[in-house]
Amino acid sequence: MPKSRKPKTKSSGIPYAIIGSKSNNKERRNDLVAAGVGGKSSGTNLVAPNTGLGQHFLKNPAVVTAIVEKAGIKSTDVVLEIGPGTGNMTVPLLQKSRKVNAIEYDDRMTREVLKRVEGTSEEHKLTIIQGDAIKVAFPFFDVCVANVPYQISSALVFKLLSHRPMFRCAVMMFQEEFALRLSARPGEALYCRLSVNCQLLAKVDQLMKVGRNNFRPPPKVESRVVRIELRNPPPPVNFSEWDGMIRLLFNRKNKTLRSVLKTKSIIKILESNMKTHAALNNKMVDNDTKLVERIIDEVVDLDQFKDQRAGKLDLDDFLELLVQFNRRGIHFA
Repeated sequence: MPKSRKPKTKSSGIPYAIIGSKSNNKERRNDLVAAGVGGKSSGTNLVAPNTGLGQHFLKNPAVVTAIVEKAGIKSTDVVLEIGPGTGNMTVPLLQKSRKVNAIEYDDRMTREVLKRVEGTSEEHKLTIIQGDAIKVAFPFFDVCVANVPYQISSALVFKLLSHRPMFRCAVMMFQEEFALRLSARPGEALYCRLSVNCQLLAKVDQLMKVGRNNFRPPPKVESRVVRIELRNPPPPVNFSEWDGMIRLLFNRKNKTLRSVLKTKSIIKILESNMKTHAALNNKMVDNDTKLVERIIDEVVDLDQFKDQRAGKLDLDDFLELLVQFNRRGIHFA
C-alpha cells in the first residue's frame, strides 16, 4: 500500500481545492482518461464536493493533461501535489515522476486517492501527508502542482517563495484575479503588494485560462494556471525590511509617497524603528524630534521619487527607495 502519514502539527485550517471524482458514468470515464488509466477506479461510492470547504472538482481531462504537461515533469523528479483529491492529477504525475508527495486535508479524499492507486505499478511512489498545507512542513520536491482555493492562495504562494532548498518550478491554478495579480505591472489596476513581492522573488508566467464550466460545481469565477520559478540566486535584500516598506506604501498606492509616509502613525513607527536599530548597533539617537520627517522629505524630493505613487513604481524603483531610506537611518522592520 502507498504510505499515508499525519504530521505532528495539528491542523485546523481550510482544506485545499480537490481534483476529484464525478457524479455520473460519463464523467467517471473522463476521470479515467485524464488519469491515464482504464481499469481500477475509486469505486462507485463517489465523494461529493464540499463547496463550504472550497472544493470544486476539475472535470475536463484535457485541462488535467495540459497542466501536467506544462509542469515539465522529469522521470527523476520528486513532485509535491497539494490537494490530490481522488487522484485525477496524481496518477499522471506518478507516471511521469520518480515520486509524488501529496498533502491532503480532507480524509475522504485521502482514502479515495489511496484506493485509486492501490494495486497499480505507481502505488509505491506515492506518499500522502494528511494535514493543512499551510502548517505542514514541506518535504523536498523539484516541482509543485496545486489547484488552490482563494482563501489560502496568498499564504501558500508566500510559503513557496520562502521554501528552501529551492525547487525548479510550481504550476498552480488560482482564481483568475489572484493569478493576474501575481504578474500585474506598475500602473495596472491589479498591481499590489502581492505583485511586487512575488516578482521580487520569482518569475511568474501566465500559462492558460480555465473556464468555470470545467469544474463541478462551477465556481463563481474563472481560473488561471501560472508557473512560478524562484529567482536563483535570490535578490540581496532583507525581505522583512522590504516587505515592511511595501506594506506601508501599498496601503494607499495611489497617494504620493509623501502623503503616505508623512502621517502621524507612520512617522511614529519609523521613529521607533530608528531608535531600535540605533540601540542594536550601539549608536547614539539624535534627539531631533523632526529628524524622521526631514529624512522623508529629503528622499521623496529626489528626482526619481518626486510626486511618485507606489502604484506606478517598479521593482528597481522600490529597491532604490529602500536603499535611500536605509542609508539615512530609516528602517521599516
